[in-house]
Amino acid sequence: MHVAPYASRMETPAHLDDRTMRERMLAGDLYLADDPELDEASAAALELMTAYNATGARQELRRRELLERLLSAIGEETVLRPPLYVDYGTHIRIGARCFANFGLVALDVATITIGDDVQIGPNVQLLTPTHPVEPGPRREKWEAAEPITIGDNVWLGGGAIVLAGVTIGENSVVGAGAVVTRDLPADVVAVGNPARVVRTIGDTETGDTAVGDETASQADPA
Repeated sequence: MHVAPYASRMETPAHLDDRTMRERMLAGDLYLADDPELDEASAAALELMTAYNATGARQELRRRELLERLLSAIGEETVLRPPLYVDYGTHIRIGARCFANFGLVALDVATITIGDDVQIGPNVQLLTPTHPVEPGPRREKWEAAEPITIGDNVWLGGGAIVLAGVTIGENSVVGAGAVVTRDLPADVVAVGNPARVVRTIGDTETGDTAVGDETASQADPA
């Protein structure tokens, strides 16, 4: 997670900035979420999300229709098991042949980009929002966000949390319950809080590390 100081994130005072709050948000600058345009976008997403989460197991076509309306893009043969939780939906792009188990939280204040063939365990959280560390602007409800990128063929174990500004390289595996605070390269296994790389994919000299939806080694690698 990369949180810039308050003074550097807000280049000009809000009353001198002619951008809308949505424009500030998408630029990664501090913005106020209590804004009519953002409220309307959030309400529209909430309606679609609620409808999606109410669908039955045999309503595949209805689910696909709702996801195509809710998300910016979704590839062929991708399945997201409800419930699904988003902020806006329109800032999320998901590739083909992906699978997300129950309870995905994808807070897309900034863009969330998910590649092809990605596997996501239950109750995974992709969290783009950030808040100022300084108490003053945080009390005034300023916030910001940084994008998240998940590469092709990544596996995120159940309960994993990916924080704002993180990129995970292709083929990598994140253990269940891990908290990813920094970028991960391609072809690694990472576990723990904060997540640390414990092996390279194909490294037979390292002992097996459980990374499944139910269990994962949280040992601190030496």
